[in-house]
Amino acid sequence: MFFAENYGIAVMLCVVTMLCWGSWANTQKLAGKSWRFELFYWDYVLGIVLFSLFLGLTMGSIGDKGRGFVADIIQAEFSNIISPIIGGIIFNLSNILLVASIALAGMAVAFPVGVGLAMVVGVIINYVTAPQGNPIFLFGGLILATVAIVLDALAYKKMASAQKKIPTKGIVMAIFAGILMSVFYSFITKAMVTNFGTPEPGKLTPYTAVFFFGIGILLSNFLFNTIIMNRPVEGKPVSYGDYFKGNFKTHLTGILGGSIWCLGTTLNIIASGTAGSAISYALGQGATLVGVLWGVFIWKEFANAPKGTNTYIFFMFVLYLLGIISIVIAGMQ
Repeated sequence: MFFAENYGIAVMLCVVTMLCWGSWANTQKLAGKSWRFELFYWDYVLGIVLFSLFLGLTMGSIGDKGRGFVADIIQAEFSNIISPIIGGIIFNLSNILLVASIALAGMAVAFPVGVGLAMVVGVIINYVTAPQGNPIFLFGGLILATVAIVLDALAYKKMASAQKKIPTKGIVMAIFAGILMSVFYSFITKAMVTNFGTPEPGKLTPYTAVFFFGIGILLSNFLFNTIIMNRPVEGKPVSYGDYFKGNFKTHLTGILGGSIWCLGTTLNIIASGTAGSAISYALGQGATLVGVLWGVFIWKEFANAPKGTNTYIFFMFVLYLLGIISIVIAGMQ
């Protein structure tokens, strides 16, 4: 089983997580040109489950250290299976709200508000559960990230005021998404082994934990996504029949999005074994910075913004980056 054996590798895995978590939503943007996000989301969830299975049978089953994926499933205690499934249910509701927020308010707003809030609250929860790392640098980094989120909100308010259009619903959804997203991670980590190289019986390795987490997402999607299909945040209701009208390329785009997110999540969970859950979660949530970069420079979500907006965006980038650096240092103390 592949896992991070030192802090340097753990940080590199978290950087990949950051890129994955901050980039998967581009597939929703690509598919969204002619494809409703409620339909996209079915493929996204399918991508998570399939890719978690793929990682478990490959990276989770190689080498002579740890415990193989199939053997890990067989020996797992029921309570440790249920815990990541519950985490998947919580995450799924959060992520549906986040994707809806992206559709209404754009990546440059939904990511800093939703994912940024999840980072702040989630790190506090994870640190209380399993304190690891220098708290001064860790929470100092969080303060910097929080100020960066405020600056992004000010930039958006300035732009929205000029356009005389403020989609309050999108911002509210991002806030609720962030609150829910802050708690799912602990349901995964508390079911996992403490030593990845010599895992204790009954607990789960990272690969198995992420797989059951994906099952929780899939099962709950039949409830959550069906509701939002019938009562969408914008536009007319869509049906399951509409889903099967999508072409192969459209479905593949959604599956790709889920696979990208799953890769990032698995690597982040692996990194938590060395870096600690609070630090690995915080670094992964640097995805906010990546998401805003995509929104600003690729999707031009702040194009034609009024004078002064770019100043807010610039200092948001700087403070968020400094916050991430501070969090990395926290794990080195």
